[in-house]
Amino acid sequence: MNRKIGIYSSVINLVAIISFSISMLFRFNYGSYFSSMFIAFSFVVMTCCYAYVAEQKYKLAGCISVAFASIYATIILLVYFAQLTTVRLNELTPQAIILLDFQQCSLMFHYDLLGYALMALSTFFAGLTIPTYTKTNKWLKHLLMVHGVFFISCLIMPMLGVFQANSPTWIGIIILEIWCVYFCPISILSSLYFSKYKE
Repeated sequence: MNRKIGIYSSVINLVAIISFSISMLFRFNYGSYFSSMFIAFSFVVMTCCYAYVAEQKYKLAGCISVAFASIYATIILLVYFAQLTTVRLNELTPQAIILLDFQQCSLMFHYDLLGYALMALSTFFAGLTIPTYTKTNKWLKHLLMVHGVFFISCLIMPMLGVFQANSPTWIGIIILEIWCVYFCPISILSSLYFSKYKE
């Protein structure tokens, strides 16, 4: 059962990322918001699985990964649930729109970047749990740990005011599509990694 949870969470993560990527290309914002929620759901389960299957000497790194993943998911779910409910269903005042509408690159957008900074930290520690017995494991480990570098940029950019509401949208789309291309192999390799786990 534990093995199946790892595999299924990785597959759901992959499907959610692909859905997010397609929604971004067609500028279907609410589709990307909904997909992002399932990226968060599945990612938390994946990190729990990394921690569970880790060798004893890597258990602490696995626990740290789960902790950061949980904070990431909490922030992301608050951001996107607000977009799918409060922002979509209500008539908001101009000031409320500035604060709550993700497209305004204000409070919610900055929280989103903070969430992804924590996701990056989580992947770094998850990478520490992966043994390098096989080539696929080495790839998974390196992809997870290199993804951790995004922590710095995602944390600093909101403080520098890099993104504004009048910024060209295509820049953000390209960045996110590159992220999708980067993270899809992590989901695939994670599924293979968990499939080899012997309960």
